[in-house]
Amino acid sequence: MSNPLAEFTTSNSMVEDLISLPPTYVPGFLAGCVDLDVDISDRALQGLPKRTRGIVGFSRSKLSFPSQLVLANKLLPIFSLCFPSSNNLKGYGKIFIGAAAGGHSQVESKFLQTTALVVNPVATTAVSIYGAPSIEYFIDVRSIKIDGHVVNLNPSLPSIDKKGNGGTKISSVTPWTELHSSLYKPFVQDFVNKAAGRRMKRVASVAPFDACFDSSTIENSVTGLVVPVIDLVLAGGVQWSIHGANSMVMAGKNVACLAFVDGGMKPKMSSVETSIVIGGHQLEDNLLVFDEASSRLSFSSSLLLRNTTCSHV
Repeated sequence: MSNPLAEFTTSNSMVEDLISLPPTYVPGFLAGCVDLDVDISDRALQGLPKRTRGIVGFSRSKLSFPSQLVLANKLLPIFSLCFPSSNNLKGYGKIFIGAAAGGHSQVESKFLQTTALVVNPVATTAVSIYGAPSIEYFIDVRSIKIDGHVVNLNPSLPSIDKKGNGGTKISSVTPWTELHSSLYKPFVQDFVNKAAGRRMKRVASVAPFDACFDSSTIENSVTGLVVPVIDLVLAGGVQWSIHGANSMVMAGKNVACLAFVDGGMKPKMSSVETSIVIGGHQLEDNLLVFDEASSRLSFSSSLLLRNTTCSHV
């Protein structure tokens, strides 16, 4: 079993059980487990929130939770995720599996944009089958804009090469979006330049973040702190817009930091170097619909723009 938060793997047993989620159920549900009476259980849960007793996988793997549920109940191979803001301690996110429209109302669905899901031909996880494609979800980011200005990036890095290097993947277990060092430096510099134009006062960095600012010099809005807007320009010309609620994090009293980090030059748990990893903070209050049948991702950008949240969709 792999714990991506603590960045290690553990040996464990495969068990078969029955999962009941009325009105559906999964007989013979396969899962990995560790013995809670053995010290290894503490390591297996390291880095996870308190009271956590396991991890649910939503990858392309045949053993993932949605894959088993879809197969057992002959559902459509589609699921949607909507994570609540970490600032809303009483809020809940939403997960829909097998729903034709992602499980959400037409009012929400009509605001979704769609782009292709990309298959990385090389496995990118710590535990994988040699020669098999990656089971993680990749999208094709063509460029990045900050306040409408295209960041000058190495054009080859966002693409996936024959060895599986490059590309952009979506990772709910990575807390902050990570960029390859060669992408990160010009990205942060452009953001800092745009922030200076807005009279945002820069302050000392707070690890692991580089660009931090005095929050008292930044206005607030329905989409969080009013900072330069970051747009991920995707295949098909659609844009995933990232506003203050998802681009910034409060790292101290009156200290707001750009919640993007340097992913380094070398991978941590894989031999493959991914250029961009979209992290959990950037996914909060964003509705994502994964349609594996058509290999497409539909996304809302921040629901705060629609005066709603993942707790209310």
